[in-house]
Parts: sequence; C-alpha cells; structure tokens
Amino acid sequence: MEEFTHIDEQGQVRMVDVTDKKSSERIAVAQGIIAMNPATFEKIQNQKVKKGNVLETARIAGVMAAKKTSDLIPMCHPINITHIAVDFYPEQGASAFKIEATVRICGQTGVEMEALTAVSVAALTIYDMCKSYDKAMTISDIFLLKKSGGKSGTFIRTNSEGTTSGAADTT
Repeated sequence: MEEFTHIDEQGQVRMVDVTDKKSSERIAVAQGIIAMNPATFEKIQNQKVKKGNVLETARIAGVMAAKKTSDLIPMCHPINITHIAVDFYPEQGASAFKIEATVRICGQTGVEMEALTAVSVAALTIYDMCKSYDKAMTISDIFLLKKSGGKSGTFIRTNSEGTTSGAADTT
C-alpha cells in the first residue's frame, strides 16, 4: 500500500517537503462549466448585467484565486506562479460558459490546485454577479484537463468521463 504523503509516521498531518525536488516547468490546465437560463446567458454575452462586465470580473477573480490557493487549501505550498490565464468559451446551445484556467510555474511543486481554484472561483463570481437574474445556475464538471512537469510527468484527460493517458515520466 502506498504511503500517504501528507501524514507522518505518527499519523500527524504535514506539508510535503519539496526541498530536494528538482525545479522544472510545470503547467496545469483545468476547466469547468457554468450553465444558466438563456436570458442570463444573453445578458452576459451582451454586457447587460447591472453589476458590470461579468466575464472580465470573473477572469480577475480567477487569477486572484490562483495566487491565493495556499491560503485556502491547508497543505498546498505557497508558490511563485509565473503565468495565469483564465478564458471563457460560450456554448450558445447550452446557455453555458466553459471556463478554462492555465497556470504555469518553474518550481518544485505542481500547479493543479491553482488551476482548479481559478476555475472554481471564476464560476462562483459569474454566479454571484448574476444570481439576481438566475438562482438556478449550475456549476459543474470542474476537472484537471492536463498537467505537465515534475516527477509524475504528463497527464492528459482524453474525455470528460475520466479516461486518461498515463504518466509519461515516472522516474
């Protein structure tokens, strides 16, 4: 059985020591969906939401959230992120936006949690800004799309059901 990386020999929670890990370029991409009624979708698309530009506000919130991930996730390392992008892809027929966050670092630990946090907070920001129009919005399908770098190598999700290609470099 594999050891738990966040528990020491006495069963106490600990942060993983990455001191001796090699620094490498690490990239993570996460995505999620926020679905809404068609009228809300159109208001966002046409920038007619009373609170302002929803997608730009959500983009800023996602970037800020990625930078604060270690303040939210107890055993997550504070890191010096070198790049964050949060993008939105409208899905007209579904009255939804796909949210995608890409986070990059040259460091000793990965950025998967930062990318997932960016997507989550961007979706929550859209909900917050539009809840007066549509309390039934649904945030779903938040997952890691791909990651590269580090000891575990490359992970690429090949579909939203979870089928993946395995790690490329496990040494």
